[in-house]
Amino acid sequence: MITPDRLRELLLTPEAAAAMESSGGSTNAAVLVPLFTRGDELHAVFTQRREDLRRHAGEISFPGGRQDFAEEDLRVTALREAEEEIGLPREEVKLVGALPPVGTFVTGYRVHPFVGLIEPGREWKIEPREVEVVLELSLPDLVGGYASRRLVKKGVPIKTPTYTVDGHLVWGATARMVQLLLERLHPLL
Repeated sequence: MITPDRLRELLLTPEAAAAMESSGGSTNAAVLVPLFTRGDELHAVFTQRREDLRRHAGEISFPGGRQDFAEEDLRVTALREAEEEIGLPREEVKLVGALPPVGTFVTGYRVHPFVGLIEPGREWKIEPREVEVVLELSLPDLVGGYASRRLVKKGVPIKTPTYTVDGHLVWGATARMVQLLLERLHPLL
């Protein structure tokens, strides 16, 4: 059985994660990695961004964004953004740990991922100006959909881990976060 305590054992504390270096990025941002159990499998919640957005159009990511002000606790940032983007009330998220920060090369963010447990079977309330759809992908399916690929984005070749599940491609900074998550939670998969 997957318990909050078992997840805490495998993940970093937010303080330990914040002290780690990231490759790239100088502007702080945070994402929530919402996890839930369905059957015996852990699932992660992602958003697919709208195709007409100026930044990261059509990309799959975890709900999140940048800090509202420099002193804002990044956990608050992650929870606020998840509530705004997918209607996930912050009081219904049990934060269980964090992952190392990940830098974004194009937009210059240092993204701090926080992992939270939620109840399964939610009805999502998406922010239609940002989010096209919410995706619930099982961690075993993500493991099975892994490939290291060279993609060309905006004319620039990028070597990145990728995860493809049911035709949904996760790449870039989000794929690097997924890779960190799967490495840490490997004993549960």
